[in-house]
Amino acid sequence: MSGTAAVLIIEGMHKSFAFLAAPLLITAYGLIRVLDGLDGERGPGPAWTTGHLAFLLALLLFVPVLREMRRLTGGRALATATLGIALVGVTCSLAQVSIDLVIGLLAADHDDMRRMFTDVHNLPGMDIAVYEAGPVLFFLGLLVLACHLAAARAVPVWRAAAVSLAVLVAPIDLDLLPAVGLLLLVGLAPFPRGARPAAARS
Repeated sequence: MSGTAAVLIIEGMHKSFAFLAAPLLITAYGLIRVLDGLDGERGPGPAWTTGHLAFLLALLLFVPVLREMRRLTGGRALATATLGIALVGVTCSLAQVSIDLVIGLLAADHDDMRRMFTDVHNLPGMDIAVYEAGPVLFFLGLLVLACHLAAARAVPVWRAAAVSLAVLVAPIDLDLLPAVGLLLLVGLAPFPRGARPAAARS
């Protein structure tokens, strides 16, 4: 086996891992979140911290996922612009999760958390950028890229349908995040290692 072939295989394994791990981590976060709320309150504590760390890792893993989805479309202008929008959404989501994580670590109890979150939400532009419109851009970009791949016949239509359903379910209720993660798993994993960009297909 040549060195180039070995590098390609390793790169494919890394991409496959991201396509598998990112949805599973969202499912894990959703399940931990549900368990954390069984007593009527969420955080602070190990469940809050563990769940948010899982979500943080999921978001980081979605960066190579989104980049690879853009590559498979053929890298045209629409896909490149969509990738940029999605990455802005990922950045906003990372900011949100990081804030939640830090507050959970610093707060002495749930009332303390509530006061800290009130201070954060009172900052100008924080709600719209970090907690509302910003994170939506991630899901919007993911949806557009998945549909683009299906339209270009780079992936089966059912994969795009699963991703689309996940994006539609996500805003309904955060308690549905385990289902969102599983739908994304259906749509994104296992990643086809032999897939080529749409433009390269005959």
